[in-house]
Amino acid sequence: MKRFLDGSFRNRLLAAFLVVSLIPLLICSTFLLQIFRLRLSNDAQKNAAEQLNTVLLSMDALCDGLASAAASVQKNPVVSAALSDRTAQSTLVYHELFSAVQEVRDYARFDLYDITGHWRYSSHTLPYEMQLPVYFGVLRAATASGEPLKFVVTEDVSNLSTPPLRAAVLLTDGAGVETGYLLISMDQTNLRLLLDGTYGAQNDLLILSQYWRPIYCTQPALTASLAEELRQLLLTDAPLDSAREDFRYSIAEHDASGLYMVLQQPQVFTHSTINILYTVNITSVLICLVISIFMSLQVTRQLFTPIDQLNRGFREVERNNLDVTVTLQRRDELGLLAQRFNKMVSALKRNQEQLIENQKELNHAQIRMLQAQLNPHFLCNTLDTMKWISKINKVPQVALMSTNLADILRFCISPDEFVPLCRDAEVLHRYIEIQKIRLSDSFTFQLVLPPDLEHCLVPKMILQPLVENAILHGLEGMDNGLIRVEAEESERGLLQIVVSDNGRGLPPGMVGAYSDHKLPQKHLGLYNVGTILLKHYGAGFGLSLENQTQGTGAVITATLPIHREDKGSC
Repeated sequence: MKRFLDGSFRNRLLAAFLVVSLIPLLICSTFLLQIFRLRLSNDAQKNAAEQLNTVLLSMDALCDGLASAAASVQKNPVVSAALSDRTAQSTLVYHELFSAVQEVRDYARFDLYDITGHWRYSSHTLPYEMQLPVYFGVLRAATASGEPLKFVVTEDVSNLSTPPLRAAVLLTDGAGVETGYLLISMDQTNLRLLLDGTYGAQNDLLILSQYWRPIYCTQPALTASLAEELRQLLLTDAPLDSAREDFRYSIAEHDASGLYMVLQQPQVFTHSTINILYTVNITSVLICLVISIFMSLQVTRQLFTPIDQLNRGFREVERNNLDVTVTLQRRDELGLLAQRFNKMVSALKRNQEQLIENQKELNHAQIRMLQAQLNPHFLCNTLDTMKWISKINKVPQVALMSTNLADILRFCISPDEFVPLCRDAEVLHRYIEIQKIRLSDSFTFQLVLPPDLEHCLVPKMILQPLVENAILHGLEGMDNGLIRVEAEESERGLLQIVVSDNGRGLPPGMVGAYSDHKLPQKHLGLYNVGTILLKHYGAGFGLSLENQTQGTGAVITATLPIHREDKGSC
């Protein structure tokens, strides 16, 4: 995977697109699924609480109705007298009994037993049992209990002949003498009639005793097995929802009867439902993955196709193929980049062509320079020959001029670009000797060169053109000319070379800092020296042209930075 990502920026961009598109989808789908589950579970829990509350309210209403009916029967003197006297009129007794239990007669059976436990009267057909023991069972509970009603649970719920819930009330006459019992019985039919519609159409209700024995279940086939499973989970302190994986259980206790109401609801999310949801979720993710891959490939293809074209164009340029062009029919940034690439290649091609032309010209210039170097060498050799001939023929002036001219020519064609100032001054002396012979010592020359400035490096041949300009233009036609060359260090730590004369001076148009447009074409020496200094050292350096403040003559000052070389012989 790392090799796949490191191998191409396109792969990294594709992976980034997939991550950016899929991770939010996975997070959102997971959160939505969990929120949906929690919401439905909370709704189911709330619904279960409401339905159990409805069941408890129905049981409360039943208990209140049974207590009210039992109190009415207990206070009825006709009923008490009939239980003591077997000759009482049955019609009157039944009338009083039906009147007392009329409101709850559909939800329970009411039987009257005499004090010996024999059945006498009933609100329904024949009783479940004609004879009941008075020393144990439900009648004993009525005698021992001080409460008006106490439900007794039948242990064997499989015996349909015995109702699962019973309660008995002890009856007495006006003198407090016990006359009999009122037996209240509730069977499966009564409970179903009471509780139908209170627990939801898809739910089931299970009623358990205080010992978690089954009393009633909306599905009789589940009564014993489900109650036993829940009882075992309760004893092991395990969650009741683990009884059956497709159902959830909610429990509420009825305080008046001591019974437990267990509501069985279908699980909001069964395993099959969860599998379906996960299948849908995974399918959605896969579909989104395919769409993301397709869209990412389209985007990266649209992005990297022009980049590939530009890359191929750059490879062609690396191979020195400057005829390559990249054509993109786009108006976005990549289209602009392609246009600029084409302009760059065109400019590069023009520069290369210009460079070839410049190289050709440079080659020609080098050839001309080499050819020009041959002539001075030939001249130097010729001048040496003239020197020896002059010495043989005893013409010292010609020998001196030949020697000085040969030294000047050798200095000019030397490869050094910068020389010590003392070396340039030595060549200047050679030139002065030639000019004095030519001009018959019509001028005086002075050179002031402090020892600490002798080894400052200066461009070659800057003194001779300045002095030559003074001789040719300043001292022309004079017999007592004076040329003075002085080197000094300025207050700013710069080298200043001052060439002054007592000649005619400079015309007003030439006075000031050096500028090539101020110099007439005949002042070629000044032009060359000024241009060389500006090219080497830049603005702030070069020549300054002034006239003498006292007397006549010109003053030319050359300003250079001070660069010293190791001291040696000049």
